[in-house]
Amino acid sequence: MKQKIKAGDVVVVIAGNERGERGKVLQVFPQKERLLVEGMNKRKHHEKAKSDQEPGGITERETPLHLSNVMLAARYDKKVGAKAGK
Repeated sequence: MKQKIKAGDVVVVIAGNERGERGKVLQVFPQKERLLVEGMNKRKHHEKAKSDQEPGGITERETPLHLSNVMLAARYDKKVGAKAGK
């Protein structure tokens, strides 16, 4: 599948809990057809303490979204604008 979305692009989530939200693409995983979007699809991660100076704890991280659940923001705006103009 040809990739049209690259790191740094602004995308809109079109499916899932974050539907309608916009974010910047941080990283793309082409083999898995997934991408990381800034501030989207956060999950809690339990981290073990590495040393006395770096304690462990529960942190939130972005997890990858599937490519089919996002659309480039420019394309989304064009599509929504066309529907509103009818």
